[in-house]
Amino acid sequence: MNDIGTTRRDGRRMLDSLEASPAHLLHRAHQRAADVTAQALRAYSLTPRQYEVLLALKNDSAATQSDLVRRTGIDRSTLADMLSRMGKRGLTVSKRTETDQRANLVTITDKGARALEAVEPKVVEAEQRMLETLPAAIRENFVSGLQMLAEQVRR
Repeated sequence: MNDIGTTRRDGRRMLDSLEASPAHLLHRAHQRAADVTAQALRAYSLTPRQYEVLLALKNDSAATQSDLVRRTGIDRSTLADMLSRMGKRGLTVSKRTETDQRANLVTITDKGARALEAVEPKVVEAEQRMLETLPAAIRENFVSGLQMLAEQVRR
């Protein structure tokens, strides 16, 4: 048996069980990460996806909706609906760009920046607790591996 199952005589790999499937394991890890993040955000009435949008706008306080789709992986229609709700709460502002009237420029508001500043340490702490379940020697490589996988999605 190898890392992800057994090898047949023709050289193709077969999974021995669901627990050996990288796709399944990533899905389960995502569920855990989403739960941990949601728990940290609950007191601030933010969803994990709203947090991701605010975090994406943190260093680049204005971005087009298309940029946010690429950065966050949130599909276009879901993002548009989210931004509408976030706008009503005063966390973001969306307006048409001057150069392309089809594009919306999204800006984080002062209220959104304050919300992010308040919640970010809680999320970082929750993520750290989650990573601490891994042996210390592999944590950095684990995160690097996830970054590589995420980069493949952006291409």
